[in-house]
Amino acid sequence: MKILVSNDDGYQAPGIIALYEALKDLGQVEVVAPEHNNSAKSNALTLNAPLYVHKAPNGFRYINGTPADCVHIALTGLLGYKPDLVVSGINNGANMGDDTIYSGTVGAAMEGYLMGIPAVAFSQVNKGWEHLDAAAARARAIVQHLSRTHILGSKPWLLNVNVPNKPLDQLGDNKICRLGRRHAAERVITQESPRGETMYWIGSAGPAKDDASDTDFHATNNGYVAITPLQIDLTEYAELNSWSKVIEN
Repeated sequence: MKILVSNDDGYQAPGIIALYEALKDLGQVEVVAPEHNNSAKSNALTLNAPLYVHKAPNGFRYINGTPADCVHIALTGLLGYKPDLVVSGINNGANMGDDTIYSGTVGAAMEGYLMGIPAVAFSQVNKGWEHLDAAAARARAIVQHLSRTHILGSKPWLLNVNVPNKPLDQLGDNKICRLGRRHAAERVITQESPRGETMYWIGSAGPAKDDASDTDFHATNNGYVAITPLQIDLTEYAELNSWSKVIEN
């Protein structure tokens, strides 16, 4: 099995190191990740500046770009082969509900999916890396299971996985669920710069708005590992006919 590993926290983040260590003996595993933290960069590609690839002492390759840049460059020339799986993470914090729209972790995995390769994004629910070893062990188990089911040879798919920060023996089962929804983000934070100008900082994400029993929020709150299959098509199919009457007539 050939696996490409990336993330959005940067190539030195504990999450990607733990993920690599957990997967490295499952096959040929290579890391191509951002040089610096690129959280909330979603699927952004760098089109107005050159990108450079460097190699760290541990063998990881890192790029001065976004998570999607890393996967894109890896798959369009850097690796020289097509991996069987793209794995992103382990992220320092949850990527549930509306988070997935902004997430660089999901963006890296999604770039693999868009290139026709199955992909998985792994995140820990709480920041701080507590019980990271357990999250890495569960990630390994999920990848092993996917490999055994031979689903890697099928059409591309994209999974979003969120793991509670618990010891391995306290983690619940894997649970397939849909994305929940969040309330609107908290108010923007303003500060005055040394030059008297107003600085604006994006506020924190809002609390869960839809955390029904079939959502990722509910699953992780109850100790389960939430797994959500994602799709890329944003078309609002139920409204196509209504809009055709508004626009076309």
